[in-house]
Amino acid sequence: MLVCLFTFTVAAQQAPPTNASAPAAGQSPSDKDAADKDKDKAAPNSNGQGTNAGTSNDRLFYTLPNFLTMRSTGQLPPLTAGQKFKVVARGSFDYVLYPWYGFLSGISQWEDSEPGYGQGAEGYGKRFASSFADGTIENFFTGAIFPSVLHQDPRFYQTSEGSFMHRTEYAVSRIFVTFGDSGKTQFNYSEIVGSALSAAISTNTYHPRAFITKRFDPATDTALFIHNSSDRTLSNTLSVWGTQVGYDTLTIVVKEFWPDVQRMITHKRRGETADSQKPATAK
Repeated sequence: MLVCLFTFTVAAQQAPPTNASAPAAGQSPSDKDAADKDKDKAAPNSNGQGTNAGTSNDRLFYTLPNFLTMRSTGQLPPLTAGQKFKVVARGSFDYVLYPWYGFLSGISQWEDSEPGYGQGAEGYGKRFASSFADGTIENFFTGAIFPSVLHQDPRFYQTSEGSFMHRTEYAVSRIFVTFGDSGKTQFNYSEIVGSALSAAISTNTYHPRAFITKRFDPATDTALFIHNSSDRTLSNTLSVWGTQVGYDTLTIVVKEFWPDVQRMITHKRRGETADSQKPATAK
């Protein structure tokens, strides 16, 4: 598989804002520092999360976890390894994902993809476990393990500026380019290598092996033995890897334009509220 890498120019970074307010009258500097810390933890940023946390409480379409997407105009302080693992675990085991994986497993069951899992409740259970494991393993490799080892920032910073094409190109470029914890741009090894390794692990450990099925042919009155090929192949691994990268690319593009969708929904709701509050015209 030949992967074309695109390099895009990254806008100059802005330093994170600092709190330079003076202590209140009768308040010591140490008291002010403690109050500022409490205020920072309590005051939400534009993502609905305390600024010290460096993550978000946002949800795509108000449902799917979007905790690593930031609307800050400047790069935030780097996350520690513990914070990276914590936010990935928070998103990977979010209550919304269980019905989501259940829905995907139902489609897989209906299409009889990976027939080695079989049908019925047992086949559905295996497909559900496989879908859940695939998503969770990739999330941890691309969002926590590799970013911690390579000191890369797993967060996506929305630009929200420029034309539709410019913003789309920027979002797509984040698959290949990311920030390091140092603040400098780097090749996104966490995404490309992390997703490849997660695809290799999942495909070659718990996905179905080759198996033989027996079927009776009434036309010849004989039993037929059918060989079903294994899913644990290099080609299938590459296919899963490509699917994961493609899905992540599409997701990042959606994340870039999600604030615009939110504004449209908010404006529509405000318009409907204003219309409902208008006095009725006398007849």
